[in-house]
Amino acid sequence: MSENASTTELTSQYTAQVTADLERNTKEQERVGVEIAALQEQLASLQRDHAVLVNIQQAIDAVPVPDTTAPPSGNVPVPAPRKKAAPSGTAKRTRPSKKTQPSSKTAALPAQTAGKTAGKAAGKPAGKPGAGKAEAARTAQPTLVDLVRRHLTEQSEPRSAAEIATALGQAHPERAIKTTVIRTTLEGLVAKAQAQRSKQGSSVFYTAADSSRSAATAPSEEQPAPADA
Repeated sequence: MSENASTTELTSQYTAQVTADLERNTKEQERVGVEIAALQEQLASLQRDHAVLVNIQQAIDAVPVPDTTAPPSGNVPVPAPRKKAAPSGTAKRTRPSKKTQPSSKTAALPAQTAGKTAGKAAGKPAGKPGAGKAEAARTAQPTLVDLVRRHLTEQSEPRSAAEIATALGQAHPERAIKTTVIRTTLEGLVAKAQAQRSKQGSSVFYTAADSSRSAATAPSEEQPAPADA
């Protein structure tokens, strides 16, 4: 009796295990089948792409490639080589023919004409009587350095180069006075101790130097006017 019970229990265990293995096997087959179907579809897509690529490659290989190394057909004019220009020193000089050479009588005419012209020119006065006085008056005008120095001595407060240029331009409209030229003149006066420079912030101002110091160090800048001829 006990043997029958043990046999029945063992049979039940085997039956349950086999049933579970069958279910597991069936599910695994379904999973593998799904994967195989997907792989087959992927393989078919790859095969189609491969066929398309092969056709494209065959079409490209069938197109003829132009030969760029072959000379162009037809008669193409070839430019002639340039001629080397002869240097200026080696150019041939053409001698005038005997027909074009002036005779001795003809050559003497320009010399006689030049002598008469020189004689007439010698008889005329060298210039107008008032030309010497006008030149002397022009040279007697004060220089730009004198104007700047005089303007500084007349001011009681420091002045910038732009202010001095504006004042001198209004006082002397006939002169083309520029701020850059005035600044250069002022710096020259400072270098000669004839003016003093002071800086307020980013602006530079100039004043006249002490009279005793400037008189001791300043060289004479006035030029004598030429004598009237």
